[in-house]
Amino acid sequence: NFTLSDYMLIICSSCVTMAGFTLRHTVLFFVVFCSHFVCGQISYSIPEEMAKGSIIGNIAQDLGLDLKRLKLGKARAFSGDVKEYIELNRENGLLLIKENIDRESLCGKITPCAQHLQMILENPMELYSITVEITDVNDNAPTFQKNEIRFEISESAAPGARFVLGRAVDPDVGINGLRSYLLNPTDNFVLNYEAGGDRNVEIVLQKTLDREKQARINLLLTASDGGEPPLSGTMQIYITVLDVNDNAPIFTHGVYKATVTENAPKGSKLTTVSAFDADEGSNSYVTYFISDAVGSSVANKFTVHEESGEVTLNGQLDYEKSNQYELDIQAKDQGGLSDTCKVIINVLDINDNKPTINILSMSSSISEESKPSAVIAMIKVIDPDSGANGHVHCTINDNIPFVIASPSNNFFSVRTKYELDRERNSEYNITVTCSDEGVPSLSSSASLRLQISDVNDNAPVFERNNYEAYVVENNTPGLSIFTVKASDVDSNQNARVSYILEDSTVNGVPVSSYVTVIADSGVINAVRSFDYEQLKDFHVHVKAQDGGSPPLSSNVTVKITIQDQNDNAPQVLYPVQTGGSLMAEIVPRSADVGYLVTKVVAVDVDSGQNAWLSYKLQKATDRALFEVGPQNGEIRTVRQVTDKDVTDKDAVKQKLTVVVEDNGQPSRSAVVNINVAVADSFPEVLSEFIDFTHEKQYNDNLTFYLVLALAAVSFLFITCLVVIISVKIYRWRQSRIFYQSNLPVIPYYPPGYTDTGVTGTLPHMYHYDVCMTTDSRTSDCKYSTLGGQKVLAMDQSFSETMHHALKEKNLLEDQSSAEMVRTCYSFFVIGPSIAGCTRVLFWCVCVCATDRVRDV
Repeated sequence: NFTLSDYMLIICSSCVTMAGFTLRHTVLFFVVFCSHFVCGQISYSIPEEMAKGSIIGNIAQDLGLDLKRLKLGKARAFSGDVKEYIELNRENGLLLIKENIDRESLCGKITPCAQHLQMILENPMELYSITVEITDVNDNAPTFQKNEIRFEISESAAPGARFVLGRAVDPDVGINGLRSYLLNPTDNFVLNYEAGGDRNVEIVLQKTLDREKQARINLLLTASDGGEPPLSGTMQIYITVLDVNDNAPIFTHGVYKATVTENAPKGSKLTTVSAFDADEGSNSYVTYFISDAVGSSVANKFTVHEESGEVTLNGQLDYEKSNQYELDIQAKDQGGLSDTCKVIINVLDINDNKPTINILSMSSSISEESKPSAVIAMIKVIDPDSGANGHVHCTINDNIPFVIASPSNNFFSVRTKYELDRERNSEYNITVTCSDEGVPSLSSSASLRLQISDVNDNAPVFERNNYEAYVVENNTPGLSIFTVKASDVDSNQNARVSYILEDSTVNGVPVSSYVTVIADSGVINAVRSFDYEQLKDFHVHVKAQDGGSPPLSSNVTVKITIQDQNDNAPQVLYPVQTGGSLMAEIVPRSADVGYLVTKVVAVDVDSGQNAWLSYKLQKATDRALFEVGPQNGEIRTVRQVTDKDVTDKDAVKQKLTVVVEDNGQPSRSAVVNINVAVADSFPEVLSEFIDFTHEKQYNDNLTFYLVLALAAVSFLFITCLVVIISVKIYRWRQSRIFYQSNLPVIPYYPPGYTDTGVTGTLPHMYHYDVCMTTDSRTSDCKYSTLGGQKVLAMDQSFSETMHHALKEKNLLEDQSSAEMVRTCYSFFVIGPSIAGCTRVLFWCVCVCATDRVRDV
């Protein structure tokens, strides 16, 4: 509620030289505080004809606005005219010339001439009024309607007679407008004109004309303006001297007035002018015409009857363009004498214009969290009609959460009525209807389309509360296992869901080393190849997070189950397959049908049917002698071992090949080779299997270790030899008789064989405790450990053979020899971890000690 006296007026002037003239800026500041937004007013003064791009003023500086405010507020200035002459550069805050401004075309004679602009800022909305006054420059010379004019003047014309010449027209105003006239020569006539006035220029006869002396007179009329430098225009005056018409016509009224509506049809009568001439005859005949001093644009709209003086409408009038016209009507008699009157025509307004709706600023979208009364559009409504015809009120369509208000004259704002919800309605079409108060009322409408922008107020939601996925083991790394899906009812970035693998561990290892989640699609990919035998299942936690700020999220648990694949072949636990020696099972020839030779024990680390094992005999020296249990792997005899005579006797050396298969698809298998000795005596076994124990393997990489072992063995051999010889000498003194023997006597330890009847893939426990030797210099004595029990074996079948051999050779003729054998045996037993060559040396020492050097 400020008054004009409260405004602060600041006048800043700066001089800028442009195109040879001085540009003077005058800036006026008016600040008005309105009820809903800030209104400001600023004025500039510029000359016309400034070049395009010329600077009018710095809006940002003059209004105290930040350049950033101009950019973010999308500042723009406009006048609402068809052609925009001035533009605002929001980058630097300068008000610039957009189009060349011709003050005369824009305003004519109206002063002051100004362009009225409005500048709108958004967020928050602000309205500023800008007035740019266009000052005149002397760019137009005075011009006459005609280049020449002719008069016929009677010689009887008395001094003081006046002859109307019309007047020059200079579109410029002020000091640049028409200022003076100059007549040359001035022998007979002088000028009569009103300085700065609008009346016609007259020449006044100052002395009587003499046709006999000068029948024709040529004058030059020059019109000059007040510019710097001054400009001028000329008109030739040709005077023909006549006789005898000494009275000029005189109008009954100096000024005539008429009223007409703007929609009046062509030919409508406006008024009638009348002039009286005191002369008689032809000299009193008066004709009427519109003076040449009236512009052609105005003269074309009206006509005057040459004889009657009736003024009629000759064109269409528009109150909004001009509400008043002035005509100069001239009356002339036959002698060339004339008089002039003025006709003023007032145009009455009718309601012929609909309100024009100009959307000054509009938000194409608004956040759903906007508060009530938030401005979404600023509208200026213009109705060029006058009075009630130009009074406008606006409404909007019903059932929408918006209202329209008028913060100031001709300005309307569309505001929110209450809170919005994009999920309920994401778009509104607002129709603004503006009507004037004319009779009949005219109206116009404009549509506003408003998008409700989303706010991140909804978290993503998974399709299920939990998921379960399955993957077959031995998968390829990078394999897609499963896809989780979450949706968000928000829009755009707020609805863009990203999937994140939550940190957790599986068996102490980060879950990210097992699987990964593609952020955009939610596809869970395997990072590694899974092994069912090591990992059966695990859980991962996936978080769905939207792209809002701040983001919202939800979690879901995915159980990933590893499915078994037949990727492991059966493993044979017994009999143990070794490369250094061959084990042999002993079957006595007296064995009955169904005799349990041995049992193949195997396991499969797979699960389900992939771990179901079956056994079958693939190859055998005599397939009719043995069979394998398909479920338990037991090898039994299927008939009595033949021992009738030499020809029908079963071979001592039997080799069996057993295949162990699982039930997978495709199935996997393992092969085990089993040596079986069919014999009742050790020599028979020894003769058949001697080659098995005589296998030597050479490895060039062990050369160093063999040399080192040889040195150690040599030292031990010499030491033992000295000890044994000393013992032998001592014993020899005690007893001189020693019995001869091919083999030393060694205690026999029978094998412990146990079959607990365990089935499936669990191993049976077999215990072999055997210590054997031969009298062959190629033999080798070995220790073997099986199933966690110590087993001393030449071969696994060698113990039985040696047992029979010792029973046949159980001769101890001397107590001292028996003691020596026990000593040798103790040397043999205490070194189970010594290499085979060392044990051979021990045995040689024992043989030497028993006087069997020749056999060695």
